[in-house]
Amino acid sequence: MKRYGTVIGLKADKIDEYKQLHAAVWPDVLQMIGQCHIHNYSIYLRQFDDGRHYLFSYFEYTGDDFAQDTAKMAADPTTQRWWAVCMPCQQPLDKRCSDEWWASMEEVFHCD
Repeated sequence: MKRYGTVIGLKADKIDEYKQLHAAVWPDVLQMIGQCHIHNYSIYLRQFDDGRHYLFSYFEYTGDDFAQDTAKMAADPTTQRWWAVCMPCQQPLDKRCSDEWWASMEEVFHCD
């Protein structure tokens, strides 16, 4: 099992919409997340001192090929439609890898 943490900005005028979307995530989207071996998935919201809002996600991956599983998820038509309604709410960080929407974070501590 591998833990992942990612971060992205959230547009201030889209906060309520984003919360409403995630209060009722589409069942097929949740099923695809599980099929791609992603578990214990959480998203947190925080306004920083600079006034901007950020989302932090945490999930655990239990599969053998993360690239293959994320490609499977990206190819799913329902997931694509879900992303199409969520992505306009988000503001990707300038300093992220070119292939990332949510920026990866380095794990610096973990305690079970």
